[in-house]
Amino acid sequence: MKISKTARGFVLIDFRDGNGIECSLQESSAAEQHMVWLGCNSDNATEGPPWQPYPLPDRVSITTRMHLTREQVEGLLPALQYFVDTGELPTPPQRDEGSEG
Repeated sequence: MKISKTARGFVLIDFRDGNGIECSLQESSAAEQHMVWLGCNSDNATEGPPWQPYPLPDRVSITTRMHLTREQVEGLLPALQYFVDTGELPTPPQRDEGSEG
């Protein structure tokens, strides 16, 4: 994991995921609220099988990063901490047999 700053002064954390794909967590320049960008740095498009890189035309744009608010990150933290602690994601709550929803 490498922590640096962008040319505009925003904190940038570069890392590789479990498949070796280059990813990042970056402060956003959003003016209306504090946000971060999280995800893969490129589209990593593949075609297969066997899975091979698939070049996309320049006119094609694929979103590979999430733009998260502080509230969204806060909502994800319990599930992420549970995963750190147990190696699993929390199971959904059990519904009562007669309940609607």
